[in-house]
Amino acid sequence: MYTVTKRLEVAGAHKLNLDYESKCRNLHGHNWIIYVTCKSKTLDKNGMVVDFKKISNIIKEKLDHQYLNEKFTGFNPTAENIAKWIQSQIPHCVKVQVQESEGNVAIYEADA
Repeated sequence: MYTVTKRLEVAGAHKLNLDYESKCRNLHGHNWIIYVTCKSKTLDKNGMVVDFKKISNIIKEKLDHQYLNEKFTGFNPTAENIAKWIQSQIPHCVKVQVQESEGNVAIYEADA
């Protein structure tokens, strides 16, 4: 089994739609640190699980320097939902870690 992990950082703003009072209901931004892990039993014709640049392009095009509430109209842009969206976009992706701030990390793992 081959495993690759890509680490990248994106900046973006959002506000959360919550059913309780929270500062996070106000517009604010983060420099998210994102880890994307992909696995495959075989390599593609270029000898890769998935090109690191492809992972970066997919994520940065949608997330970097964006207002996420406008980009994601179908869900509340929490770290958890962002992690799940990333996993659904990247071939062979099995795990995504989204670090929103120093002590806050959300992880989404695909079902085996």
